[in-house]
Amino acid sequence: MSEYGFLVPLPVVVPLFGAGLALALYRRPRLQRIISVIALSIVLVVAATLLVLADSGPIVVDIGGWAAPVGIDLVADRLSSLMLTVSAAVTLCVQLYSLAQGEADGDESAPVSIYHPTYLILTAGVANAFLSGDLFNIYVGFEILLAASYVLLTLGGTGERIRAGSIYVVVALVSSLLFLIAIAMIYAATGTVNLAQLAERLPEIDADVRLLLQVLLLLAFGIKAAIFPLSAWLPDSYPTAPAPVTAVFAGLLTKVGVYAIIRTQTLLFPEGRMDDVLMWAALATMVVGILGAVAQDDLKRLLSFTLVSHIGYMIFGIALASETGWAAAIYYVAHHIIVQTGLFLVAGLIERRGGSTSLDSLGGLAKIAPVLAVLFFIPAMNLGGIPPLSGFLGKVGLLQAGVQDGSALALTLVVGGVVTSLLTLYALIKAWNKAFWQTPPEPLPERTLPKGMVLPAGALVVLGLALTFGAGPLYGYAERASQALSDRSTYVTAVLPQGGRGAGESVDATREAESEATPTAVATGEEG
Repeated sequence: MSEYGFLVPLPVVVPLFGAGLALALYRRPRLQRIISVIALSIVLVVAATLLVLADSGPIVVDIGGWAAPVGIDLVADRLSSLMLTVSAAVTLCVQLYSLAQGEADGDESAPVSIYHPTYLILTAGVANAFLSGDLFNIYVGFEILLAASYVLLTLGGTGERIRAGSIYVVVALVSSLLFLIAIAMIYAATGTVNLAQLAERLPEIDADVRLLLQVLLLLAFGIKAAIFPLSAWLPDSYPTAPAPVTAVFAGLLTKVGVYAIIRTQTLLFPEGRMDDVLMWAALATMVVGILGAVAQDDLKRLLSFTLVSHIGYMIFGIALASETGWAAAIYYVAHHIIVQTGLFLVAGLIERRGGSTSLDSLGGLAKIAPVLAVLFFIPAMNLGGIPPLSGFLGKVGLLQAGVQDGSALALTLVVGGVVTSLLTLYALIKAWNKAFWQTPPEPLPERTLPKGMVLPAGALVVLGLALTFGAGPLYGYAERASQALSDRSTYVTAVLPQGGRGAGESVDATREAESEATPTAVATGEEG
């Protein structure tokens, strides 16, 4: 194993170990809190380290001493490392927020002994999905997410949460079944589920069979990513959960589906036979989602519909099938995870201070809670695409990619993106006016906002601003990730280097060994 190869499994292993330890200490809630924060902090540090290291090339590690394609590989490349780092930052902030909320509520609203292990398992599932180098292990990551997310959605056991959780789990099971069928058919057609080997073998099978496999994967991932018309479940499932759960689900979990689409479309199906279909789906997702948001009078449901709408931007970038489009989509995914999560945390603060998320019941918050007004206004304008914020930069990148494509459909998407952005701004300004400026129909309850809840929400707001000030380096990183996606050989040779790779060795170790071997030995695969 190379010098840094041991880092790659840690984002999966550390949360799982922490979950087991937290569950064993179910009678010691304070220790559970400490364990969860330490585990998530370690994941963030490791993810940030991998973000830097992966910029020099993918880091591949074989699990269990079995080399690819027989064994399972974890691959930290630019795309997976960026997604992992952003998700780690978000999950840590949400966890700190939930700890403060639990302390303020006296831990009466949720079974804390179950919450912490489940949340850590959810984090491990997300990391596993991002780092996995084969389709079946991605499926395992999704199933870990499903099990953990159902528990988190139904915390408290209220009828409304059980109903919403039941809808969510049924939809997720349908998606998982489609994914499993696709995996079985792919294995039957190619004899492998390793992504790198699939990139070599899928072009060799019948084109119609390949198209069927692509459609099945897109259906499975489209449900998880909430792409129209597979998004109807989301607005009814997320708003009923506790604020921290809603925030991490809305900001992060749908992006796991988007990540899976990016990975499979660029690596396995580069011919782009479904690109036009994806463009139409992106347009419908944008327009239908934002029209739903405009019609809402509840803040959480409004944000849920904007979440669906902005998934359309990401799918637009993917469907353009160009380095420019992919780079803009990657940047926009990172932006949206942070900003959308921050908005949902602020919505939880609004609910706590105003006693409701119904916009007709709120009002006057700008006067009685000016800090809360600022915390909502900044990410709301960011999501709406006000220049020079990161939302504006991401949308400009996507629109430029669409104009660069030049096709009638791409230009239609450009117009749809502009209209969606304007309607997003309208919906959020309406929410801003009602919640913060109108006279409330009844006096709002006298409640204080715990600093422990305000600070993590504020941290995500600041992080969203950092995406603006650091847009140059981040967008450059997204462009390099896009170039690596375009050149599939970078990924394939990292996982399946020429000359083979010994069991348990990382790609870095293999390259070092090959550099020391004689030319004859490298060509024959023998040791020098």
